[in-house]
Amino acid sequence: MRFSLFRELFSSSSGILQLMADLGEAVNSDRQFDMLGGGNPAHIPEVQKHFRQRMQTMLNNGDEFERMIGNYDGPQGEATFIEALSDLLEREYGWDINPENIAITNGSQASFFVLFNLFSGKYDDGTSKKILLPLTPEYIGYADTGLSKPTFTSTRPHIDFIDNHTFKYSIDFDQLKIDDKIGAICVSRPTNPTGNVVTDEEMAKLVTLSSDHNVPLIIDCAYGAPFPGILFTDAQAFWNPDTVICMSLSKLGLPGVRTGIVIAPKQVIEAMAAANAILNLATGSFGPALALDLVKSGEILDLSRNIIRPWYEERAMRTITHLNQELQGLPYAVHSAEGAMFLWIWFRDLPISAQELYEHLKQKGVLVIPGHHFFMGLDDDWQHKHECIRVTYSQDEENVKHGLSVLSVEIRALYSNSKQGNPTHGD
Repeated sequence: MRFSLFRELFSSSSGILQLMADLGEAVNSDRQFDMLGGGNPAHIPEVQKHFRQRMQTMLNNGDEFERMIGNYDGPQGEATFIEALSDLLEREYGWDINPENIAITNGSQASFFVLFNLFSGKYDDGTSKKILLPLTPEYIGYADTGLSKPTFTSTRPHIDFIDNHTFKYSIDFDQLKIDDKIGAICVSRPTNPTGNVVTDEEMAKLVTLSSDHNVPLIIDCAYGAPFPGILFTDAQAFWNPDTVICMSLSKLGLPGVRTGIVIAPKQVIEAMAAANAILNLATGSFGPALALDLVKSGEILDLSRNIIRPWYEERAMRTITHLNQELQGLPYAVHSAEGAMFLWIWFRDLPISAQELYEHLKQKGVLVIPGHHFFMGLDDDWQHKHECIRVTYSQDEENVKHGLSVLSVEIRALYSNSKQGNPTHGD
């Protein structure tokens, strides 16, 4: 059987495919895995209680459940939810938006597939454009969304050490070049995989650059403000009429309902709605129905601020403490944990590649993500890309601790063997 070139977009070398295949294998296997690789949000009891109660209300409230499962929504998404969200954002943040500025998608991955292909590839004047990622590493799920290759361009970040074992990436604006080959700028805040939060000052510079060059600024807020607000540092929620904000219900605790949210200028929303109709016919109703009352009342912000953010921040600090104990004496550094649900670990002068380390750890029942997948748009073979891994701390705490202990043993063996001139297999 022969396929078109379209098949190459879904190759076995895709980082996001590797990640999700590992998740599926771990969930469906009789073998015990320590799930340090995936991005599944934590099962926070107080949050799950809210959604269980909402589900029970729908079941008991006339024909609400039947309407949710039995009716198509329009291509822009469920209208009542969109209106409630528009009201909330205008009321709480003063954003000058209305329902014409919001579209629902079947998850953030679907949002970015459409957005990146709206602003990259061939234009009607014959030019080709790319998406500029001002900061790498960036979200692994972006990498294979573009129909035209290459889709992304980027530059190396600044690396600033906070102490011997903590560092932070920042945007190198001196190297950031924007010309007529750039169709849009995209940044996640906080950043998956590193937990980095682009500062308000950096955001202001990106806004100015996007305005000066008449290209949209896409801000991925899947982990950030307004919700679920997994931010451990001060960062202002931001939107203006030339900005595209992408949010999700996944990290609120609803990854299974696949609900993405795009807030953008009207013409972008019209394009998103048209894509929804063609690709999906309609978007799912389950997520908007479950979250509707939380959005109407504004409780979704209280839930984010008072339950979700503190849960992740406390877990992050405990995990870093454990990691520092496990890796004591080794040449490692962890990116400053400023948000999201991951730790980004850099093993300096790692004797093998992060991909090989991933394969060794998988054999031992520990799943991580090798760092090179996150540097899309960076053409040079920077050694740093092959010395980093992403781990999550959102899963069962004892499993996370056990996985980090296995990681520590493997890393110590690698460095020890390297110093002794032995093969660096870590077994």
